[in-house]
Amino acid sequence: MNEMEPTRILFLCTANSCRSQMAEGLLRHLSGGTIEVASAGTHPKTIHPDAIRCMAEIGIDISAQRAKSLDLFLGEHIDYVITVCDQAKESCPLFPGAAESLHWSVLDPALAQGTEEERMRIFRQVREELKERIEELLKRIALKKQRV
Repeated sequence: MNEMEPTRILFLCTANSCRSQMAEGLLRHLSGGTIEVASAGTHPKTIHPDAIRCMAEIGIDISAQRAKSLDLFLGEHIDYVITVCDQAKESCPLFPGAAESLHWSVLDPALAQGTEEERMRIFRQVREELKERIEELLKRIALKKQRV
């Protein structure tokens, strides 16, 4: 990891509609733009409106983000590839351009049932779990850069 170049992180999920999009927005926000971050999916769909709404609740606008195929990133150097769902991990066990691969098994909020408030509770739970994991990752990256 060259300290002059920004750290590049790619979040992968199956649909690239909730978890990976939320993680992308959180990391961009929490890093203050110092990390180059993207998200992609093995079978991308459109971003879930509840993911956009959930992130807007904490002042992070992901409405301009778009679902992308992981094929767009093949062959690129990525410092960390982080799968946030078990299906993506299984269908993409090795990402050729990744210096390091991590797997975070995170509940899929798109599967939430019930009233709007019950569904949003699940989205918020996922958002907070991703936030905690990203904060830990940022500490780890900072330590790694100090050692360089």
